[in-house]
Amino acid sequence: MPLPGPVLVLDVGSRNIGIAISDASRTHSFPVRTLERRSVVKDGEVLARLVAERGVTALVVGLPRDLNGDEGRSARLARQIAEEVVRRTQLPLSYQDEQYTTVEAQSRLSAGGLGSRQQRGVIDQAAAMVILEDWLRAEGQRPSAP
Repeated sequence: MPLPGPVLVLDVGSRNIGIAISDASRTHSFPVRTLERRSVVKDGEVLARLVAERGVTALVVGLPRDLNGDEGRSARLARQIAEEVVRRTQLPLSYQDEQYTTVEAQSRLSAGGLGSRQQRGVIDQAAAMVILEDWLRAEGQRPSAP
């Protein structure tokens, strides 16, 4: 049984990291911020501070795979960031398939009335929320509807 409390979710990209969090009961997801990437070490430092500030009890990182299910450079980067955060925080770590999460996030934001220009600052956070919701469903917990 996983520890209760908030789950922090990362959507790691080459330029940005989209960050979302659950509530303590793990039924709602919320956008946190988009972190502009610097380096694995510096990003890990910022994320570890966020973990401490928010009382996070678990980390979920989106793992990008190609259509064949193979991991490429993006997946290696996601794993490096995840390992750095875990090294600093000792949080339990899960990976979640993130295939099509950005497409789903774009669809949700468009349905909410945001054009592509308006989506730029929040798309990574929205994708992290999709990853979180997918993970909660996979864990048998029910996220609230977006």
